[in-house]
Amino acid sequence: MIAIVDYRAGNLTSVARALHYLNQPYRITADPEVLQQASHVIFPGVGAAGEAMAYLRQTGLDRQIRSLVAAGKPLLGICLGTQVIFEYSEENDTSCLGIVPGSVRMFPHNLQLEDRPLKIPHMGWNEVAFTKPHPVFKEVEQGAAFYFVHSYYPAPADPAWILGSTDYGMRFCSAIARKNLVAVQFHPEKSGRPGLRILENFCRWGGRDAE
Repeated sequence: MIAIVDYRAGNLTSVARALHYLNQPYRITADPEVLQQASHVIFPGVGAAGEAMAYLRQTGLDRQIRSLVAAGKPLLGICLGTQVIFEYSEENDTSCLGIVPGSVRMFPHNLQLEDRPLKIPHMGWNEVAFTKPHPVFKEVEQGAAFYFVHSYYPAPADPAWILGSTDYGMRFCSAIARKNLVAVQFHPEKSGRPGLRILENFCRWGGRDAE
């Protein structure tokens, strides 16, 4: 069973629909026992880092997420769920879960492409260049496009975490992975065939970098 973490950060229905389409059993839950029993955990989210972290701390889900990752359970972060696993976010000047060394930064307001100003948030389809193979991204074409909605981007302290990057007036990290943790800045559940492939691969993944 795949657990989708419910921490009042939205986006849960889209993830659930994608798993239903893939015929994967799932539960949307904040129950620590259910999270513990799940084979895999998806940590999605949209919204603001400060509000999300306040709720995670209030409910104890912050400790639960750290514990699940430390225990080796496969976990997939999506969008805000990716951002709050870092140590710090510039959004709301927020201390986050600290699972991944590094910070989450706001896009500069002067981003340009061919002398044309780019809008913030970065919203819509954009390509991801994967830098090395990983079981969760198996059979995903190099340069495949995914759906993004964000004003902040992850910046790992150690470049070895970076598995994929994207250009939007600058090159930023859009996918990370290490051991049993994979996280993406884009929304695989809203990204058509390539996104469904990532979710299907994750649900079958044993939680190791290479399999």
